[in-house]
Amino acid sequence: MDVAIITLLPLLLAWCLDLIFGDPARLPHLIVGFGKSISFFEHRLNKGRHRTAKGACVAIVLILSVYLATRGLLHLLSPCIWLKTAVETMMIFYCLAGTTLIREVKMVFKALDRSLDAGRRQVARIVGRDTGQLSATEIRTAALETLSENLSDGVIAPLFWYALLGVPGMVAYKMVNTLDSMIGYRNARYKDFGCVAARIDDVANFIPARLTALLMVIAAGQPSLFGFVRRFGSRHASPNSGYPEAALAGILDCRFGGPHDYFGETVDKPFIGENERELTSADMHTALRVNRVAETMAVILAGGTRLLLL
Repeated sequence: MDVAIITLLPLLLAWCLDLIFGDPARLPHLIVGFGKSISFFEHRLNKGRHRTAKGACVAIVLILSVYLATRGLLHLLSPCIWLKTAVETMMIFYCLAGTTLIREVKMVFKALDRSLDAGRRQVARIVGRDTGQLSATEIRTAALETLSENLSDGVIAPLFWYALLGVPGMVAYKMVNTLDSMIGYRNARYKDFGCVAARIDDVANFIPARLTALLMVIAAGQPSLFGFVRRFGSRHASPNSGYPEAALAGILDCRFGGPHDYFGETVDKPFIGENERELTSADMHTALRVNRVAETMAVILAGGTRLLLL
């Protein structure tokens, strides 16, 4: 069989599976396994002295382990090309989260149409901030901020690392991202143990976050927004999250950021954008369309890059 077909088939099949099914809730999930392994080590090592060193060791060992294990498994399967293709397809499928994210954002807007409390409960599924006192506008804003951030973390970044390092690189990135989402906080419990994991995540997402913003602006057909993204993207406390947020804020001509409550504490985030206005379901549909077009472009770029690197 042609090398190009063998190379691209798992990516295309996995992307189609994600478009149709989203996250396979009824199947054992690779990322759930990552979370359990992180939790196992965190509960046993995040205490006493040398927490930073212990957290660094856990992060590095887990990332390298999943990379090497994935690479070794695929090498062992090389003689059986169809089995290897099936395994690669499932691994890529587990690493993509575009459809689930879009469904969750749609559900937030639909829940908010029913009641404010329903909207608060639904948005709590996809954001880390306290949602109990959010207004309708804040709920819509939170959902769309998360949509832009997670387009990078859940779609573009995995595809970027797939393009560079193949399926093992993609799977290793998901471990990086899972580590950050579980222990990469600056609160009392995780600020030492998770600080190295958070920095690794920053490095791993540096280029993908900016690539995400670029693809979003191109997808929206608004090249004039490049200056807007440069202006507001660096204002975020995160070195990366501000860029996709700035891209979507520019596309929708709205404002993100401001005070958010986390674990009972108010955090004042810089505003991204200038037009403080009510967001609507029409804005949500615009954002979802941009996401899908950006995702499609990223899949094409990832596949093309992978072929060039063969």
